[in-house]
Amino acid sequence: MTVFRTPEELKRKLKKRLKGNESEIVKLNKFEIEERLEAIRKIDEVKRRMKPCDKGQLDKWLREDRAK
Repeated sequence: MTVFRTPEELKRKLKKRLKGNESEIVKLNKFEIEERLEAIRKIDEVKRRMKPCDKGQLDKWLREDRAK
């Protein structure tokens, strides 16, 4: 179990902005951060597997698709 001590000033700001328990808000934020990190890992894996293309190649492909 992890325990976070929330400063009083932050508690007041959270109460003004959001309705709910501070611990629930921290859990949700931690969950969102973990989801984003997982997405970054997946993107990095795809980027690592991709072959580099020449400069301007993507523009050529877009023009070809638009011409169809």
